[in-house]
Amino acid sequence: MGILSWIVVGLIAGWLAEQFFRGPKYGLLGATIIGIAGGLLGGVLAANFLHIQNSITGLNLTSLVTAFLGSIVLLMLIRVVNQRRL
Repeated sequence: MGILSWIVVGLIAGWLAEQFFRGPKYGLLGATIIGIAGGLLGGVLAANFLHIQNSITGLNLTSLVTAFLGSIVLLMLIRVVNQRRL
């Protein structure tokens, strides 16, 4: 998957995850970073727990769903860490 595909999938998945979670918004760059990191996390989780290899393969629905679910998990982890700080 090319770098441009990672950015587009990350942007879409990060924005969708931010809309799903009502909380602080991280902006365009933050949403892209959350989406890309969520895609990596989602790919690792899909490979290790669901035994789905190559779930992130390009700009398609499977990649978007994997990145979205990984972004949701990442945002939940961010919330847990931020709540413990308060």
